[in-house]
Amino acid sequence: MIRTHTCGELRAEHIGQTVTLTGWVNTRREHSQHLAFVDLRDFSGVTQCVVDNDVDVRSEYVLKITGVVEARLAGSENADLATGAIELKECQVEVLNEATPPPFPMDDRADGVDEMIRLKHRYLDLRRERMQRNLRIRSKVNSAIRNAMVKQDFVEVETPMLMPSTPEGAREFLVPSRQRPGSFYALPQSPQLYKQLLMVGGLDRYYQIARCLRDEDLRADRQYEFMQLDMEMSFVEVDDVLTAAEQGVLDAAEAVTGERPSVVPRITWHHAMNTYGSDKPDLRFGVELQELTPIFAATEFKAFSTAEAIKGINYPGGAAEYGRNKLDALTDFAKKNGAKGMVWIKVADDGTLESPVAKFMSDDEKAALSEAMSASPGDLILMIADEWHTTCEVLGELRNRVARPPVSEGPFRYVWVVDFPLFVGVDKTSGRPKPGHHAFCHPHPEDIDKMDSDPMSVRAWAYDLVLNGWELGSGSIRIHDPKLQGKVFELLGISAEEANERFGFFLDPFSYGAPPHGGFAYGIDRLSAILAGEENIREVIAFPKPQSGLDPLTGSPTEVPEEHLTELGLKVLPPIE
Repeated sequence: MIRTHTCGELRAEHIGQTVTLTGWVNTRREHSQHLAFVDLRDFSGVTQCVVDNDVDVRSEYVLKITGVVEARLAGSENADLATGAIELKECQVEVLNEATPPPFPMDDRADGVDEMIRLKHRYLDLRRERMQRNLRIRSKVNSAIRNAMVKQDFVEVETPMLMPSTPEGAREFLVPSRQRPGSFYALPQSPQLYKQLLMVGGLDRYYQIARCLRDEDLRADRQYEFMQLDMEMSFVEVDDVLTAAEQGVLDAAEAVTGERPSVVPRITWHHAMNTYGSDKPDLRFGVELQELTPIFAATEFKAFSTAEAIKGINYPGGAAEYGRNKLDALTDFAKKNGAKGMVWIKVADDGTLESPVAKFMSDDEKAALSEAMSASPGDLILMIADEWHTTCEVLGELRNRVARPPVSEGPFRYVWVVDFPLFVGVDKTSGRPKPGHHAFCHPHPEDIDKMDSDPMSVRAWAYDLVLNGWELGSGSIRIHDPKLQGKVFELLGISAEEANERFGFFLDPFSYGAPPHGGFAYGIDRLSAILAGEENIREVIAFPKPQSGLDPLTGSPTEVPEEHLTELGLKVLPPIE
């Protein structure tokens, strides 16, 4: 290479050596009439170089500098730089390329620049220390995950990017077929079908760092295309899958942070909902849901007396923080999330409860409420009374809204959520139950005998991995018995003929002897973002799409020439007004 060292690796032990550095001009400062300081930057850091004042270099010029490593004068060291004890002198400068002034600074000040400008010039944004760090964290995550899977005897297999459209799951991206006009491939939402067929094929343990695509609205933790660790195992039960999947996550965390997390705890879906109001609970803070239904069993307050469940959360010290306008906004928030309303109560300095509904509560109810909520002066109590699921879910949203710290604030708290419901809700049209995960998820063995008598109480052999309130991934033990699969289809209202039409290419192989199997997949974008302390996965993706989906760097999506559409047998309809 044309350099001998990188800009971030020189230390006191290099003093006296002649070295060559390459990189970009970070800053140029006048030092004296004859000398100037040039801070040269590359991916590894910055080195101060003392150059002739007449050397004409400017911000982001690409340079090659050869000089002698010397100690900085006493008192002029820079403790903020890893190279702050040394500088380069007797420098010979070669300009490898000039540069026009960039549209934003290459330091932390760019964090305040409009995101669309950063993404339009992403190739410049990537030069910044933050982005260099994030992408290298992501690389460490990928390497650690891959090594963990190899150590556990998983076989890496690449599955197709062009596959048939499936009616289940999120909206797909479709790809027209040139050779068969009017027919379409779909881009994979996941390798789910193929990885199960690999188990039928006897691969035993499969993994892939897979690119998946979903045509869904973008947000902080979602992109059109995303990367996930995808795995499947034969002859396993839940514990086997969780243990294997856990290794990659913990290895990745250790590779990035230098510390290995402890064994990941497991809680049931019901406990997660009942205690945290979410199936992706953030365990970094308390403010847990408290059961209040028995306290108001004989209440005359109509909003409580007709409710299936009454629960509350106590936000310590929140009374002063939340004035009437903010409380009204919380009430509106609760209603938008499905509640009929919200009750708020402030605990006064003398311990009395202040609320518009306090007059509807007896003294005994107030005393019992204060005890159940461990109320102290200055606390803010928020209550929801509704159906059990709505009560839990809305309070969970309120819990996160008032008390959840930023994703970037530690510690890292992992948790497995297990025993999800096999069915969730009932389809309004058919009156049939709807699958909680998908139609191929194995019922919990202890609940199979309730499939006919009480299907809504049947648990699934399904599980999610959650980190700091973000769902990293989901998985399940799959149905391998065609008879059990037929029973699930029957409950869902899918006839044998319809099942064959929709899933025949997937189900037919199972008649040739499918082993018991299960799998899991977790998002590498999300895991990398949390480990990097980022609130948005776009900050750990080299070339992401903004929330609008319109890529400011490339201008995509774009129109295509009419002849291309004709070749594919397509015609674009006018926009719907």
